[in-house]
Amino acid sequence: MGSTADKITGVTNETIGKAKQGVGKAVSSDKLEIEGAAQAAKGTAQKAVGDAKSATKDAANKAADFVNRKF
Repeated sequence: MGSTADKITGVTNETIGKAKQGVGKAVSSDKLEIEGAAQAAKGTAQKAVGDAKSATKDAANKAADFVNRKF
């Protein structure tokens, strides 16, 4: 998955997870709250992976540009 796809998936999972947590609280469902918290955490991790991929790609591009200017 590319960095943008990771970020989008991460935001989606975070949003759905937070919604599940809210519904779980509203209906007093510990199971739904826990599922929501887990999904939100998964989304946070996916966003971090996407950010790391973007940073790596940016660093590689800057290094390549530097090398190309020197030669």
